[in-house]
Formats: sequence, C-alpha cells, structure tokens
Amino acid sequence: MPRSANRGAGKRGGIAPRVPQQRQSLQLQPQQPVAEGWKTGVHAYIHCFNQAEVDQHSSVFEGLVADRDHLLRLDSRLERLRERELLRGVLSSRSETKAEIVRVNESVSETTVLLKLRIKRIMEQKSRSYTEERFEHERIWLAREGGSWAITRIEPVVSERRPRFGTSELSLLSEEGSDLSDGSQRKARPPSAPFLNYDILPEIKHRAKQIYRRDLVAAYADRWWNEPNPAYENFEVNCTNYVSQCIFAGHAPMNYTGKRESGWWYQGRSGGREMWSYSWAVANALQSNLASGRNSGMRATVVESADQLQLGDVILYDWNGDYRFQHSTVVTAFDADGMPLVNANTVASRHRYWDYKDSYAWTERTRYRLYHIADQF
Repeated sequence: MPRSANRGAGKRGGIAPRVPQQRQSLQLQPQQPVAEGWKTGVHAYIHCFNQAEVDQHSSVFEGLVADRDHLLRLDSRLERLRERELLRGVLSSRSETKAEIVRVNESVSETTVLLKLRIKRIMEQKSRSYTEERFEHERIWLAREGGSWAITRIEPVVSERRPRFGTSELSLLSEEGSDLSDGSQRKARPPSAPFLNYDILPEIKHRAKQIYRRDLVAAYADRWWNEPNPAYENFEVNCTNYVSQCIFAGHAPMNYTGKRESGWWYQGRSGGREMWSYSWAVANALQSNLASGRNSGMRATVVESADQLQLGDVILYDWNGDYRFQHSTVVTAFDADGMPLVNANTVASRHRYWDYKDSYAWTERTRYRLYHIADQF
C-alpha cells in the first residue's frame, strides 16, 4: 500500500497550517531477495521522501541521510517548488509515493539500491483540483554501522538532461550505413505497424486538409505516459519519440524524406536499422524542425508566453542556456489559471506544471521554446 500524507488547505497565498498526516504502510516491490537490515533503511527513506514532498523541506531527513551535498540539492529543488506553488496559489492536499526496487548490489559493508519512485500529488487551486504524477529514479548507498545501516549517499538519476544523441555524434553520423543503435532496450513491434505516411501513398496524395485533433493528442498522451506503445520503438531516452507519437496521433502528417537529417518521419526498424528522422526522436532536432518556418505539413509557430499554448502544443527545454535543447513535453491539460500542464517521458510525467522547476534538471540558465502547432495541415 502507498504511503500517503495530507496537508490542510490554509489561506490562499499564505502558509498552510500543519495537520495530522494520514499514514499507511509503504509498498516496496523488490525484484530480487533483499536483506531485512538495509530494507528498513529504505523504508524510512521513502517515508521521509514523501513527507518532504508535503513539507517542501529536507529537514525530515536529519539523522537518516548523511549526504550533505544531496540535502543541499534537495533543499534547492524544494525551495523552488515552495515558492512556485505559493505564487500560483496552489496547495498539495495529498501526496502518495510508491517505491519499487529495480536493482540491488550488496557487499559485506555496503549496499546500493536503485529505486523507482512514483509520486502522485493532488493539487488544489481556486476550488479546483487536479492530479499530478511523475516517476523518479534514485540510487541510494547504505553502509553498515554496527548493527544498523546508514544512508551515506544519494544520487538522483536526471534522465531529462540526457539528449537522445550527443551533438558531436549527430554531426558524425551519415545516412548511409548508419543504424544508430545505442543499445537501448526496446519492445518488439507488430509486423504490420499502422503508422503509414499518407504523403507517400500516391492514391491519396491529394487528400483533403487535416484538422489537428488536439483532443486526440491529449488522449494518446494520457494513455501512454507511463508505458511504451508496442507499435513503436522505445528508447532509453524517449521524451521526443513520445512527443512525436502524440503529435502524430492528432493527425499531424509525417514529412517523409528518407533522410535522417531532414523531414519528420518514422518507419520503425528494417533489416536491423532504425528508420526515423532525427526530428522524430531528438529534442534539439525537433526544435530545429519546428523552427524551420515550413508552409505545409506538420509545422508550428513560437509563442511568447505559456498561457498562449493550447492542448497538443509542444515545449522544448534548454537546461544550460546554450540553445541546445535536451527535453520536450506536450501540453495535455491546464490549471485553474489557464497555465499548461504537460506529459513527458523519459522521466514519465502526467499533468506536471510546465516550467519543470520541480526537476533536478532545471537550472537558473534554463530556456524554453514554446511552440503552437498549426490547427490545420
């Protein structure tokens, strides 16, 4: 069962009063046998993690976590979250954290645990509520100290900062003979994928214009936010592949060129090769494609503020401020103020506030590129 915590709703714009927390047993789902000693330490950590999400302060870890660097990093993230929600007039009325043990490495004196955390928060704003969900991965080091185990180090796995390919690798890869295989884990795709590109079928080459179905984009995004659609490749860094699938689900037409460095298209795998354009699966390449100013096919325009975005629009994230974009999300809902909530992979997220200040990937140099997808193609 999940660990849950409630926070009372105080005066909007003020500090919420503390109320008793609802406590339930925490569910750990180990994939291999675990030792009871360090497992108790992991239980305690996840309880504190959930309480920190509610309190928005790291003080709950005092006496449990010895990693001062991580506590400073966590405090910085929680402070951003606290300030943002105060300005938005938002309160998290309930927080629930489920944990799954993905991997364990044990030795006589130290154990390393890779945790998959699913955080679910009920957000209250202007008498309205919505549910925000996200997954996080963290590595935790526990050391034996006498008869107990102490948490000596914590390392968040910040997948949002990892582009599908590095810039230098993209520039070196050529179309001929490049399968771009990076060892990513993939699920098998059905032999007959239903994702044909209408533009290359002569009999319907001159079909009527398509309306961008923003409702279908949001529905697809909510259906597949936390599991891969088996009809597509699933990459280790999957954010842009996921966003492209969502856009395509809204009837945006592929621009099939057969060249990786141009167009926006996907064919799957053929003869051991991955067949898709960079713009389909790489955030920086998708940004370049959307910025190209095309007059036909899937296209978009930049808007100046997030409240101008609509369902099915796209946000690109440049964490370092160097105009190389590393992450992409798709707009799937709005809060009570009309500000966008987004879905994403690789860190699977659903109805997350668009600015990502609750992410370890965010920095003071972060830049956003806000794209409104055309209403008709």
